[in-house]
Amino acid sequence: MFLGTPWYWWMVVVAVLIISVPLKMKFMKWWNKRQQEKKESRQGKWGDEE
Repeated sequence: MFLGTPWYWWMVVVAVLIISVPLKMKFMKWWNKRQQEKKESRQGKWGDEE
């Protein structure tokens, strides 16, 4: 097949990509939310005020 690999390996690769994209988006939303909470919790403490 394409690049010497059978068709079912390409199906596995496509399935992994389809599953990983929404998981990455969910992780990025969680990470941004976590960073924002950390930033807000630091505000108002001595030596860290802007």
